[in-house]
Amino acid sequence: MSPVSTRWLRFAGLAIMAVWLAGCSQFTGDNRHMVPLPKAAVERLAAIGSSPKAPMLVRIYKESSELEVWKQTTTGKYALFKTYAICTWSGALGPKIREGDMQSPEGFYDVSPGLMNPKSAYYLSFNTGFPNKFDRSLGRTGSNLMVHGDCKSVGCYAMTDGQIKEIYALARETFSGGNRNFQVQMFPFRMTDANMAKHASSPHIAFWTNLKQGADIFENTRVPPAWDVCEQRYVFNRNDPTTQPLDPNGACPPIQSSAAMAYF
Repeated sequence: MSPVSTRWLRFAGLAIMAVWLAGCSQFTGDNRHMVPLPKAAVERLAAIGSSPKAPMLVRIYKESSELEVWKQTTTGKYALFKTYAICTWSGALGPKIREGDMQSPEGFYDVSPGLMNPKSAYYLSFNTGFPNKFDRSLGRTGSNLMVHGDCKSVGCYAMTDGQIKEIYALARETFSGGNRNFQVQMFPFRMTDANMAKHASSPHIAFWTNLKQGADIFENTRVPPAWDVCEQRYVFNRNDPTTQPLDPNGACPPIQSSAAMAYF
């Protein structure tokens, strides 16, 4: 066989292998984190006065197993984009305390691009950011507390693969719009007065009352509150935590105006 023929066969073999490998990659979903938003999702965003690149908020409710995605609209306020049924979560109502307690967390968290996991063993995922400075101030421990696919949970919030694919795409597009993070609010239940009264005897009621303060701000304003931690509790819209973070174990600053009193 001539040298030219040998080189041609080698090239053809490499080309065939490249096609085969590309096919395997596509089959295993290596680019699933880059799947475009469905046309229906883009149309729904437009219908509520939002867009894929607009800021985003996630709210989670354990008791009803619901995850909500909210998006900022052209008014500056947020509107509900969609409610997803959580496939499963683990533990009981109440906060996560320590590594291995099998509890899904509760609280206020910020998800940045570095917490996104496109190569998750659970289809796709993002880390909630637990433990945050509130959790650390109380010595709470845990790692890799995620919202992910695969419908299995050992302390996480598990969605179906189809759901997390859309939620992940929404987050990806939010970041592509220049947003540095999106807020995740995780609650034991919808923070209504009726539900608070129903669970008034719980040992977690003081913690939930604190969470309700932030939940109520969003209900009243449709704008996610800026959160920080002082005196080992959450405070909301008290200051800008990105420029003047509070000491989580130190004294809380005074409320600046009577208008803010309704929210603390």
